[in-house]
Amino acid sequence: MTTVLIVDDQALQRMGFSMLLEAQADITVVGEAANGSEAVRMTAELRPDVVLMDVRMPGMDGIEATRRIIQSGGRSHILVLTTFDLDEYAYDALRAGASGFLLKDAQPEELVAGVRAVAAGDSVISPGLTRKLIDAFSDRFPGHTPDQQHRLADLSQREREVLTAIATGWTNAEIAERLHLAESTVKSHISRILAKIDARDRVQAVIFAYDTGLVRPA
Repeated sequence: MTTVLIVDDQALQRMGFSMLLEAQADITVVGEAANGSEAVRMTAELRPDVVLMDVRMPGMDGIEATRRIIQSGGRSHILVLTTFDLDEYAYDALRAGASGFLLKDAQPEELVAGVRAVAAGDSVISPGLTRKLIDAFSDRFPGHTPDQQHRLADLSQREREVLTAIATGWTNAEIAERLHLAESTVKSHISRILAKIDARDRVQAVIFAYDTGLVRPA
């Protein structure tokens, strides 16, 4: 059973999300929060698998709430809701540690699939869209840290090739074909890469690749 915390300052929006998710046999809503502060507190108390987070809220917004939840070291994954795909709020949420984002006008089945994907440790948005979003806001890169550079140095040459491919937007199947590897081998490489660079998912791996200069903005 996947547990979800819904965070939105609009009560009707929360109710709609709750009704949709509770109708799924494998998903249960464990709580609702009306702002970022409540989201941080309730995530610590309830430890949901997924936090469905609106980014625009009065007081503490969803970006700061995401940052605090991720920094707490908990196991919850964040799926943010935003208005536009090339939105600075979406970009900031990914940099804060979100596992992906959905548009607020997404179809119900897309929302349900997104919650399931994030709970399983997958990214909701494609690496290709992640790259497009990062390219749009590349002038805001903070630059790499010595720790990030050290983690990059721990990767083997093959792992760097796979990470570059991920950041370029290739799927596992495309990486396997172009690097002449079995798809199972690609998955093993990705698991090791995520562990070595301390990334929660592929989205954060793409951000890491850009931050360290392994991949440059288009």
